[in-house]
Amino acid sequence: MGYKIKCDRGVGGILTRILIACFLVSVYFYFSASSDSFIARRKPGKENTKNKNSKTPPILSCDLKDIRSEVCEINSNVRIHSSSSSIFFSYNQPMDLETNKTWRVQPYTRKFDDLVMKSVRPVTIRPFYAYTEAPKCDLNHNITAVVFSSSSYLGNFYHDFSDVLLPLFITARQFEGEVQFLIADMQLWWVEKYKKILNQLSNYEIIDSSKEKQVHCYPSAIVGLYSHGELTVDPSRTPNSYSMLDFARLIRRAYFLDRDFAKNLAAGGKTKPRLLIIARNQTRKIVNVGEVVAMGDELGFEVVVSDPASHTTVDGIARLVNSIDVMIGVHGAGLTNQIFLPTNAVLIQIVPFGNLEKFAEYDYGFAAKNMMLQYLQYSISEEESTLIDIYPRDHPVFRDPKSIHRQGWAKIDEIYLRQQSVKLNLPRFRPVLKRALELLT
Repeated sequence: MGYKIKCDRGVGGILTRILIACFLVSVYFYFSASSDSFIARRKPGKENTKNKNSKTPPILSCDLKDIRSEVCEINSNVRIHSSSSSIFFSYNQPMDLETNKTWRVQPYTRKFDDLVMKSVRPVTIRPFYAYTEAPKCDLNHNITAVVFSSSSYLGNFYHDFSDVLLPLFITARQFEGEVQFLIADMQLWWVEKYKKILNQLSNYEIIDSSKEKQVHCYPSAIVGLYSHGELTVDPSRTPNSYSMLDFARLIRRAYFLDRDFAKNLAAGGKTKPRLLIIARNQTRKIVNVGEVVAMGDELGFEVVVSDPASHTTVDGIARLVNSIDVMIGVHGAGLTNQIFLPTNAVLIQIVPFGNLEKFAEYDYGFAAKNMMLQYLQYSISEEESTLIDIYPRDHPVFRDPKSIHRQGWAKIDEIYLRQQSVKLNLPRFRPVLKRALELLT
């Protein structure tokens, strides 16, 4: 049973209805998407997915107090005017916002790092009402937008993952590809380098918001990326309980990596377990790497020495690391390559002298454990540090490392990370390699 409409058959009534119809059509095309204006092109075989969340999200929700990142979620006729770094959203409810209230977000995940954040261009979010002006849509989309910056430590493998790619996974994985990325300060080479990962998270072309002149409109947007810590995902804080293990699986799909699990020595077989020693060319080198290779060979490993930086593509290092059962490296960005290791593989982190154990475990140990890797940590002694060739043994560098720590991170970095390399004591390190073999059984 429907409503009956009484019609006025006079000429005035007809003209009135025509004018009303024209007005409604113009409003529709102004505020909503027309089917032929979508710029976001879907990749073949990708289907649109509906939001399965039955709860009505708030029009605007911002978390600006988190120590790592600032994030705003908007769910109301979003208009992105990239050239002015401005995002507008419609707000037609009774006023419970301050007049002309705006929000300023720097969409990078190192909010605590003042030096880095100086280079991150802020985005301004502001509501518009029926009586205020807003930029007209040039292009309409029926998906969610995610706006973020990839600047600052761009190109450092650790920071690429910890500051951008993992937070992007946390933020965008819930949309199952039905999301478009708008990157501020975008570098094309960076997008090309990680395009296989980006393509796992979005079915659409990436927009360089620093150069885009047109106004893009979306039903919803997330400005900024959620971050749970250094190289980590907290399943209790993700929409669908995604974890570091889920991220590792996504990486394997992205690079078509064959091995899901490391070698099980108990199952037998003629092939030796593969041991990778991460080489470094400047600081924190293993200066007696040849002797370590010989010991690994003696214990039954097939030993490989490689500098990840020498690989021209991510594909090359990904395939190499995925073929490995045990990976050794001195604390540093090279250990980020653990994301390519198969489940149950062993990661051995060598911690330089200087009371750095907590830093080391926080940066790489927790990630390894959360990806279901076996984790071993080896702290070198004074005698294994090349600092003994630089400083007298009664220097605070050896006798009182905490006094160095009290001088701040710059001093820690200068002495314990940039001036130091490692000469492993083979009898002392040998039990660690033997333990790695035990963990593979």
